[in-house]
Formats: sequence, C-alpha cells, structure tokens
Amino acid sequence: MAILSGLTISGGGVTIAGGGAPVAPSTVEYLVIAGGGSGGGYAGGGGAGGYRTDSGFAVASGSALTVTVGAGGTGFTGGAGIDGTPGSNSVFSSITSTGGGAGATGGAVRNGGSGAGGTNGTPGTGIVGQGNNGGTWSTDGATYAAGGGGGGAYAVGGNASAGGGGGNGGDGSASSITGSSVTRGGGGGGGTQAGGGRVAGSGGAGGGGAGNIAVSATSGTVNTGGGGGGTYGGTMGSGGSGIVIIRYADTSAAATSTTGSPTITVAGGYRVYQWTSSGSITF
Repeated sequence: MAILSGLTISGGGVTIAGGGAPVAPSTVEYLVIAGGGSGGGYAGGGGAGGYRTDSGFAVASGSALTVTVGAGGTGFTGGAGIDGTPGSNSVFSSITSTGGGAGATGGAVRNGGSGAGGTNGTPGTGIVGQGNNGGTWSTDGATYAAGGGGGGAYAVGGNASAGGGGGNGGDGSASSITGSSVTRGGGGGGGTQAGGGRVAGSGGAGGGGAGNIAVSATSGTVNTGGGGGGTYGGTMGSGGSGIVIIRYADTSAAATSTTGSPTITVAGGYRVYQWTSSGSITF
C-alpha cells in the first residue's frame, strides 16, 4: 500500500483520505465584562462591571455577531455629595453584561453588574450571575464619614469601619480563557474624610481602584471592568473599561471577518479573540 497526496491506493482501488477544509465553529466560550462604575465624591467605591462567562454558546455562520465594549464611568472633581457615573454595558451577540454601579447619594445609579459602596445610605445592589453588592458606609458619630467598598465579580464590597475607615473593594474573578489565569472585575475602595489617622479602602483584586482621603482616588484598571475608588471632596476614580473575549477549538476555521481590531491568538488548542473596542465577528 502507498499513500500519495491524500490518496490511498490499495488492491487496485482508490479512496480519498482526509477530511477536507476546517469548518466554522458551532459553539464558543465567552467572557463579557462591562465597564466599572466610578467612585463617588461622598466616599463610596464604584462597583465592578458585570462579569458573565460560559461555554457552549451557539453561533451561526454567515451572520455578523455584535461586540460592544463598555466604557468605565467618569469620575469628577467636586465637593462631597457629587455623584459618580455608572459604567456602560458590554455585549456579545445576545449576551449583555451590565455596567457597574457608581458611588452616589442617589439610589438608582448605585446599582449595576456589581453595586457601588454605600454613600450616605444604602449600598448598591449587584445582579445575580454578574456581580455582588457594595459594602455599607459608616460615620464615627456625625464627624467623619467613610464609604463602603464597591462590589466585585467574586466578592461583596467591604463595609466601612465605625472609626471612619473606607471599605475595601470586593475581589474580582479569575479566568483562563486567554490561556493564562487573569483576575478581572474588582470593586473600587471606599474613601473617607481627612482627620484622625483614618485610612481609605483598597481596590479589590482584578483592577479595582483604591479610595482616598479628600484628594484624587485611583481609577479602575482599563479592560478589567474594575470600579473606581471613592473620595470625600476630591477627584473620584473613574471606572475601568470592559472587555469581550471568545475562544473555540483551533480545529475549527478562523472567522471570515472581524471589526474592532480584536487581538487574535492561536495557542493551546484554541483560537482566541479579544476586543478592547467595539466591533463584530462573522464565521
């Protein structure tokens, strides 16, 4: 028997060996993270952007699938009582992750994928399957106020201490969708008023920004959906922008087209597409 150029010749017969060109994938794995909320000017830490991940998501050939990467909420400079800005949603096809809640005195904008830390009131509420609630605020008896930490993808934001210390941001979640473990979706730390040796909260693992004491708080890390840190009368930390990542077995064909300039890698048995700006993909 001899094999030549994909043909098998045996006993006078000729058969075709091999399976032809790769075909498009029928399912993909995804990670969709929304933009994180900014911290507040009344000390609450921003909530992380909604974090959704799963495998087995069905895709069809020939149709462009939308990719939207949510921006982080903008932090402002101003006095105590200035509200922050929620993060924007991220989208892959029919999957939507909700932007993180903002450190704010108003109730509605505190809620999000993960909720913001409490700011002179109830902390924000996260969405089940996307994130967690923020931590509670505190005063030491009407003299010094401190904000709660923003909720993270993995953990609830920390509560402010009775002595006026800001709560720590909730930790984010780790994913190995790119081939190595990366933690994203940390909540922002709560800020506090100056005086008496008080300490602001740290940002949650996975891009959460640290709070501060009456000066500039730290912003969430870009493309992690991290929440911004809160402050009391200084500059709020902005939320980190989101990210959209998909992967599937590299035995399936590459996409026929993409927009938004995704980073494309083929390693470890997978094709991986990462968007840091909005676009699309067609198989």
